Amino acid sequence: MPSTTIHFIRHGKVENPDHLLYERLPGFHLSDIGRRMAQATAAYAAADPQLSNVVAVYSSPLDRTRETAGIILDALNKARSERGEQPLELHTDSRIIEAGNEFRGKRIGYGEGALWRNGNWRLVRNLWKPSWGESYQHIAARVGDFAQEKVREYAGKQIIAVSHESPIWSYRHLLETGHPEHNMFLRHTALASVTSITYDSETGEMLSISYADPAKDVR
Repeated sequence: MPSTTIHFIRHGKVENPDHLLYERLPGFHLSDIGRRMAQATAAYAAADPQLSNVVAVYSSPLDRTRETAGIILDALNKARSERGEQPLELHTDSRIIEAGNEFRGKRIGYGEGALWRNGNWRLVRNLWKPSWGESYQHIAARVGDFAQEKVREYAGKQIIAVSHESPIWSYRHLLETGHPEHNMFLRHTALASVTSITYDSETGEMLSISYADPAKDVR
């Protein structure tokens, strides 16, 4: 049967000396380590028989994901040029953006982010919903909508989607367990990691999931 694979890649480490929860805020870019993480994953992608032949690259519209995707694109397009193929361009899609969080711009547990201030304690009453922002149900639904659209648009092919920890894991957890709710401390989505999901191109049914962590040794 024809199959489509979407390689969901998490962005690299972000420059964040104040340890703020940056959520969807602008101006948060990859750190030096984050760029090296992206480069490690880019090298992995360019050398991998499947990833090196993707036909499209998508990204969340945020700075850190676009920067990660740009580094990956540079490596892929170099390989494409050597094969005499046209370069790929980056496409952005808001359905794979970071999860909404009411602690945005704050350091959780400190100052304005202290749980005893501003009624913040109410935001952490339900770890499974979660109560501090966008629900896991909504996150997984929008990522799933993106995935099903691309499975049919790129039937029989492979694409990359650079996203964030919560969207990738919430969606994967839904596919594997039937529900997106999970313990956020048990996610298996390292920085610059690759979660590859393969689907039946005709039905959209998930066939397999694999995981790689090309940047695990980057320091």
